[in-house]
Amino acid sequence: MEFFLILGFMIIVGYAGGKGGGKFKAPQVVGYIIAGVLIGASGLNFLTLEISQDLRALSSFALALIGFSIGGELVFHRMKRLGRSIITISVLESLGAFLLVGLAVWLYTRSIPTALIFGALSSATAPAATVDVLWEYKAKGPLTSTLFAVVGIDDAVALIIYGFAASIARVMIRGGELSLLQTIRVPAQEIVGSVAVGLVIGLVLSYFVKQIRSRNELFSLALGAILICSGLAHHYHLSVILTNMVLGITLINRAEVASRQAFRAIAEFTPPIYVLFFVLVGARLQVALLPELGALGIIYIVMRVMGKSFGAYTGARISHATPAVRKYLGFGLLSQAGVAIGLALETWTSFSAYPEGVQLGLLALNVITATTFIFQLMGPPLTKYAIVKAGEVNQDKLPSIM
Repeated sequence: MEFFLILGFMIIVGYAGGKGGGKFKAPQVVGYIIAGVLIGASGLNFLTLEISQDLRALSSFALALIGFSIGGELVFHRMKRLGRSIITISVLESLGAFLLVGLAVWLYTRSIPTALIFGALSSATAPAATVDVLWEYKAKGPLTSTLFAVVGIDDAVALIIYGFAASIARVMIRGGELSLLQTIRVPAQEIVGSVAVGLVIGLVLSYFVKQIRSRNELFSLALGAILICSGLAHHYHLSVILTNMVLGITLINRAEVASRQAFRAIAEFTPPIYVLFFVLVGARLQVALLPELGALGIIYIVMRVMGKSFGAYTGARISHATPAVRKYLGFGLLSQAGVAIGLALETWTSFSAYPEGVQLGLLALNVITATTFIFQLMGPPLTKYAIVKAGEVNQDKLPSIM
């Protein structure tokens, strides 16, 4: 009974927070997160950190739905002209954050391992908040399409960067020789495995989808495939978002017309799941850590914003993207959550095995947790600003132009 009470209370409080955010012309996701903060560890502590941890499967499920839905937006024949832009931008916006944050942290700490880890952590972008804003305002256009693709691919790029950076930092801390094979093996396995699982299940699903016309049956099949993908991803330590994104991409491109009903059914099912997800995000954020940010936290925030923005602009310019994409894409790439925190936890776990790495692990975990609070609040309004300025918002969803 307590489990259902908690979920029901979270949905109602989150809904109220979303409506409250709307009153101030802020994206609903900001209201969800603030509602989570108020009832979480930093507020009334109704949602304790222990309860949030017990509900982590719910967060994974929400990320799986987000990955699947992103995949459904990536129809190849519509994305052809954006293909080069997407890859170029994804690589350069991630590398831009890695290089600028890494350089600034090195100048401040004079520690190469610390610079490598913080630079790698800064490269990750959280897709959930960005995607939620795009859906809320029914955005359509080149900027929106590019954002959908870039935040989906960003996971893979961040994993590769972190794999290299963490391997080099680990060797520098513990001593020994750097193995190129060991450096690339883990991220390569995760990415290739995620793509393989999503592709195989997507091919099987697309075959059955073509034989079915019932909306309810299509929904059941799609949901079952998402859960299977997510279960395999967890079991084999793969990316839940990337696995389900490939599932969605495979389905929409193998059976575009037949699968539309399935994507619509999943989209109608997801709103309460997203409310729960973002309330949990807010509940986990620890406002008490903000005073501990210090100079390192400020450096991280400023240089990450600059790196993401400059990298996105450079990638868009090199690949001849539209002016709107060049000018505003960077504003939609600032959210930071699951992947960055997950990699920070990985840093804390793996580096704590070495006496010299304990401090680095704790520092990474504290700074990333604290800065996530700031990025999760600033990311959605800046995404809204970008799509409004680009003229890609459904005007019926926007009470007043910013």
